[in-house]
Order: sequence, then C-alpha cells, then structure tokens
Amino acid sequence: MSTHEPIDVAVVGVGHLGRHHARLYAAMPQTRLVAVVDRDEARARAIAEEYGCEALFDPEALAGRVQAASVAVPTENHRDVAERLLGSGTDVLVEKPLARTLDEVDAINRAAAAHSRILMVGHTERFNPAVIALSRVVDAPRFFEIHRLAAFSARSTDIDVVLDLMIHDLDLLLFLDGSDPVSVDAAGVAALTDKVDIANARIRLASGCVANLTASRISAEPVRRIRLFQARTYFSCDTGARKVERYRLTFGAEQEPKIQHDLLPVKEGEPLRIELEAFVEAVRTRSAPAVDGRQARRAIALAHQVREVIESASFTP
Repeated sequence: MSTHEPIDVAVVGVGHLGRHHARLYAAMPQTRLVAVVDRDEARARAIAEEYGCEALFDPEALAGRVQAASVAVPTENHRDVAERLLGSGTDVLVEKPLARTLDEVDAINRAAAAHSRILMVGHTERFNPAVIALSRVVDAPRFFEIHRLAAFSARSTDIDVVLDLMIHDLDLLLFLDGSDPVSVDAAGVAALTDKVDIANARIRLASGCVANLTASRISAEPVRRIRLFQARTYFSCDTGARKVERYRLTFGAEQEPKIQHDLLPVKEGEPLRIELEAFVEAVRTRSAPAVDGRQARRAIALAHQVREVIESASFTP
C-alpha cells in the first residue's frame, strides 16, 4: 500500500478507453477517483455509479477539485480539453495521439509550460511488459518489420489509421532507435471509411536503420507484432501475447555457427495500469513524465510525413 495520501483524479471522456482509466484509478491505492466527465450524461452517470464517484458534464467543473486528469475524448477535442485543464492548474494525461496537427500539439505543449503542469501522453505500448523487455536488449537496430492489424470499430474514425494505429509503432520506432527519420515512402487506401484505413510506410532513420510498418483497422484477426534485427540477433515481439523470442548467432568450440533460441523474461502487468502509475508518480514527484509532449510531437510529425506521402501519391482513376 502507498504511504502517501492518494491523489485526487478525474477522467474526461469515459467511452471505450476512458472507462478503463476510471476503472484503474478507482482501484489504485495511489489515487482517489473524484469524478468522471462526459457530455453523454447517461454514460457519465453509469460510470460514476459503477466506480463510486461524481458524474460531471463539463471539464470546467473540475477546476480546483482534482490534481490530475486523464483526457480520453475524441482526438479533435484534445486541444480544447487539455488547454482548459492545464489552465486550471491540473496535470494532464492525454490519450494518443496528442492532437491532430502539429499546431495543436504545440499549443498544448505551450499551455503545459505556461502553467508549469505535467503533460504526459498515452502511448500505452511503451508500457507493454513485452516492449519493456525488448527495450532493455535493443542495441543499434538495423531493420524493423512491424504489423498492427485490428478489427473495424466505429470509434476513432475521426482520424485515419496512421494517427489511430500506426502512431503506436511510429513512437516505438523513434523510441527504440533514437535517431530522426531521413526518408519516408508510404502508401494507403480508404476502404470502409472516407479516411485511410490501411497504410504501409517504409522509413529510413539517420542511424541507418530501416523500418517497414503496416497498419490496418479492417483485419479479420488482430495482429500486434514487432520483428527487429540487429547484429547477429533477431527478436520477434508479440505485444498482444506479451511474448518476446530471441534468436542469436553463436559459435561453438569449433567455431561452428548455430542459432540459439530463447524467450526473454516478461513481467506480468496491464499496460494501461503501468502507464497510469507512471503518470501518478510524475505528478507526485513533479518529475518528467515517461512520454512527454516533445516525444509525442516527434511521433506526430513522422505520422504527418507518412500521411503527406500517401496523399501526394493518391489519385482518382
């Protein structure tokens, strides 16, 4: 149990993802869930009743009542809600992507700086135990092959698949390699919505690493897999199953090459809970969050490069 007084928190937007923020905050000893906020009054009341907190319908009503809040409203509303919370003195965790455009991202970052508030961004895959295990053994990666495929859902159709799904892997690519992109090639198509639903990007980084990323939100089966190659080593990381396999080239007594296979140890844990615990710790200690606005901006800038290439290549037959 925590020896500190719980931090008063709220969740703004309790749809598909926000209700899980509420569930976890209500169960964590480090936090006291004060309220949930949603413009759908029936939904706000139902979630509030389930987790024993107050139902509110406007973020302004949180002013002075909580120390921190999660923002899980549609992406198009991130800037408005985040700026209002930051301006009222509230530390904020904003679900990914931080915003739709770089101008909106910059506005949110300025608001956080102006009011000396913690701003963390919900790139949840950073907190996936499999990714954590993988990140500890990555050393000068040379090639990534990443697939993220999901079944169609009506949620998040206010943005395309690049900002909806591929953004996870663009962030992981920049995180695991560390260098900046130097070239981007991409293709994508709209299939079920008026926005790109399937996309592929080939990205070369300043380190010399090359990455091939595919994202789709109309797959029959979910796939979340990272294949990573570095010197004499290949990793296969399934972030859904939370399993990391390693294949290494080794040499026996006679210098005969052979492939050694093993599994990396992966700790148990729900990624979103690990993320929220990291956010709460940053709020408590006033320390830099694990994924800040600057890192989120890098991922969104790369996402926009991918989208621009797709748009420039599109044509009407």
